Amino acid sequence: MSTTEYTKVYYGNFILVTRIKEELQYAGIVPIIKDEGESQRLAGYGSMNQGFQEVWVHNDELEKAMVVVNLTKSQMEKTS
Repeated sequence: MSTTEYTKVYYGNFILVTRIKEELQYAGIVPIIKDEGESQRLAGYGSMNQGFQEVWVHNDELEKAMVVVNLTKSQMEKTS
């Protein structure tokens, strides 16, 4: 994954990332979920960010994705 083609739009725990991912998919955006903690665990290393994931989208979908992410974050803050 080239960092020039993709941009990180969200970082959080598994539950919140799953919500963001579902909303992006509903909007027709294909997100990529990056889990460094799981990758490190599988490689035999310890991780301080276990359970936290990143959501990345292609730069062509970035503007639309940010609208979805910001709206979803706003909704999640109201319900918590």
